[in-house]
Amino acid sequence: MVMKLSYLGSSLFLVLTLVSVLVSGSEKRLPILSFDEGYSQLFGDDNLVVHRDGKAVHLSLNERTGSGFVSQDLYSHGYFSASIKLPADYTAGVVVAFYMSNGDIFEKNHDEIDFEFLGNIRGKDWRIQTNVYGNGSTSVGREERYNLWFDPADDFHQYSILWTDSQIIFYVDNIPLREFKRTAAMGGDFPSKPMSLYATIWDGSDWATNGGKYRVNYKYAPYVAEFSDLILHGCAVDPIEFSSKKCESAKSLEELSTSITPSQRSKMDSFRRKHMTYSYCYDQTRYKVPPPECVINPKEAERLKKFDPVTFGGGRRHHGKRHHRSSSRAASRSDADSI
Repeated sequence: MVMKLSYLGSSLFLVLTLVSVLVSGSEKRLPILSFDEGYSQLFGDDNLVVHRDGKAVHLSLNERTGSGFVSQDLYSHGYFSASIKLPADYTAGVVVAFYMSNGDIFEKNHDEIDFEFLGNIRGKDWRIQTNVYGNGSTSVGREERYNLWFDPADDFHQYSILWTDSQIIFYVDNIPLREFKRTAAMGGDFPSKPMSLYATIWDGSDWATNGGKYRVNYKYAPYVAEFSDLILHGCAVDPIEFSSKKCESAKSLEELSTSITPSQRSKMDSFRRKHMTYSYCYDQTRYKVPPPECVINPKEAERLKKFDPVTFGGGRRHHGKRHHRSSSRAASRSDADSI
């Protein structure tokens, strides 16, 4: 397929006028779409249920199937967000994903930007994983994993992806967790082709919890993930011509900034220091030399090495010694103010 590149001009304009929707650390009010306005069911039959006149969607997983939905349009850059409440209780093996992909169009060289939520056994927390693929570079996993300072099954929290032609930023409740910058050394491995937005729940028993040790237990089904406040704010692209169909625009260019503010930077650094449990850039068992886009932070490297000396430092694992979080759940709730 020969891609027509007329959408690139529009997406560059979008970068200047749209995608930086986070101003001075607070989110601009962006239009929330109803389900029928922006999405279609992907799979799952009646395991997808629309509520509140299209303003909320429940995705469920049972023994028969998972479920999911997809945006009606492809997008070339933008800001994509949803408030999500995850299933509670025993959720081992359950995967909830909120992500962008074009794998249905570019089967051999697809792009992908992932939020993945990995369930756990009772009494253990959900974990959140981010990942980035570009141009089919699935052999280079760019995962990071984190614990959260709240229980994502207790209430709704906002998860957002900001994607420009030069960077990708993942947010939780307007706090940036990860900034992924495009570098010349990456070549075509940075996501650059138009993508759709997806939300799914499915059985990931083979890998999601302790490498497959704990599997989905359908005694606790159905597992229900709730989505609301759905935001698609970007450049919609024609799926055949790859030309721009519609670009959202901002009223004032002066209000926009694609950079992370100093306050957000401080919160991101604090979050990563307290809650990041894995980063591919420091994984010495996978990469003897970090991938070229990695910027090594000596403090992150040292902390992860202490957390897991085998993965991050080439040391020996000491059996019988367990790593614990530095604070309890009750204490970590107060971290939200300091993150």
